[in-house]
Amino acid sequence: MPDHVVSAEQFTPDERRALAPYFTNLDHRVFALTNLPEVVKGALFARYSRSAKSVRRLFLDEFLDTVANGAVLGRVGLERAERLYERVFGAYGDDSVAQLGGAHIACEGVSNVLTKILERGRLMAYLEQSTRYVPFTDRPGGRWKYLVPVEIDGNALRERYVSTLDDAFESYARWFDPTQDYYRQRYPKTEGDSDTVYRAAIRAKALDTLRGLLPAATRSNVGIFGSGQAFEHLLLQMRAHPLAEARDCADRMLVELRKLIPAFLTRVDREDRGVRWSAYLADTRRETGDVAGRLLAQLQPERRPEVTLTDFDPDGEVKVVAAALYESSRLPDDQLLEIARRMGTDDRAAVLRAYVGDRANRRHRPGRAFERTAYCFDLLSDYGAFRDLQRHRLLTIEWQELSAGHGYTEPAAIEEVGAASDWRRVMDRTRELYDALSEKSSTVAQYAVAMAYRIRYRMQMNAREAMHVIELRTATQGHPAYRRVCQQMHRLIAEQAGHRAIADAMSFADHTMVELERLSAERAIESRQRQSVVD
Repeated sequence: MPDHVVSAEQFTPDERRALAPYFTNLDHRVFALTNLPEVVKGALFARYSRSAKSVRRLFLDEFLDTVANGAVLGRVGLERAERLYERVFGAYGDDSVAQLGGAHIACEGVSNVLTKILERGRLMAYLEQSTRYVPFTDRPGGRWKYLVPVEIDGNALRERYVSTLDDAFESYARWFDPTQDYYRQRYPKTEGDSDTVYRAAIRAKALDTLRGLLPAATRSNVGIFGSGQAFEHLLLQMRAHPLAEARDCADRMLVELRKLIPAFLTRVDREDRGVRWSAYLADTRRETGDVAGRLLAQLQPERRPEVTLTDFDPDGEVKVVAAALYESSRLPDDQLLEIARRMGTDDRAAVLRAYVGDRANRRHRPGRAFERTAYCFDLLSDYGAFRDLQRHRLLTIEWQELSAGHGYTEPAAIEEVGAASDWRRVMDRTRELYDALSEKSSTVAQYAVAMAYRIRYRMQMNAREAMHVIELRTATQGHPAYRRVCQQMHRLIAEQAGHRAIADAMSFADHTMVELERLSAERAIESRQRQSVVD
């Protein structure tokens, strides 16, 4: 078996009989869910993101009793529906038909490089195994949970790769308990908190602190729900990708998806359609890289802060005011723009206050007027924070290859715990391995880079999406790395762009300093569970 292929979990004969009606296969690590109510699929994937178990094991342990015992839903009308879709595709070329059918699929044991490729699509839903709730301290089959890319098979650097990543995982595992002990001493348990709440908050804090030691090759589980059209676009991109892991995963996904929504994926591997499309994507990627190398190779990046607001509309707030008035008036857009420009600051603020209203929580967001202006941020954060921010979909996000060239972050607690020497050794070793692998391929070399290293990426979003991202990611239970990034975004909108009324509308942006981020959230979870029992 190739090193990059991880064998699937083994099940007993009784377990296989119980699982068979609900999963498209029991022998591979890529499979789809079938014959299950949508609510069960959603709940199963939600639970999946916070568990070290595979989704099939979770189903056996926690969900099997929620579905009819062994019942398999009928497939009445399936052939007729497939003929209809085939006719519409062939005769009318109406791609939107492929939005009418979807599938849940799980990709297990994939690297954290591939998870970002899988989660790139806008019109899909994802849940990923979290480094905040799942410790990577076990060694299934005697091996740490990381991928060795096939591209380095037979390469003299392979042994060094394994040694370096083993060291990273061993350091992570070695400091897990001492880091928890450190936080217990720093934040003693209060009388009002249960052992469960306190233990969860301490564990999350320790995992947040140590995750920078994990390499991008760390294996993860991803659950995806998408339409046929969304899966087609994703597979075309993956089949054009330079990494073998992405192409191999695409091939396996196509096999499984065709068991559920075959009519939507007929074009993916047709020579005159999908194959040609993927070749186009691969060619443009390669040619753009060649041109960029020729024009930019001699230039060094100028120093920038962690968050830079690179583009905004100075008239953006005026335009949002005009857009807010549009639906309530009979005036044309250009006339409203002129009226908004002539308004005084107080009147414009009054319009936006009325439009925003009394927001009881961050989910009460204003309407589409806030989409009238946009912001572009250039960011340079650690890879861990990028992983969380990258999954926001109603915006434009582009990222550069992960490298060791932008330096790394080091939480203050690492020094205080006594782990600084191990931390810096892992950073140095992964940087040296990255440099050596880059001589062959900087794309493959990404696997070796520890998550504490910084990556450069660009996020472009309208004000409505900015409100969502900033308020969600500055919440007190958030990881301190992405909280800091989004707090800076909020300040830049108010101060550099001068859009103070828009920034004020983001009333749930939280700038407070929090020491034990998960504590309040764990308290709330326990409170809801108690209330549920009472009800």
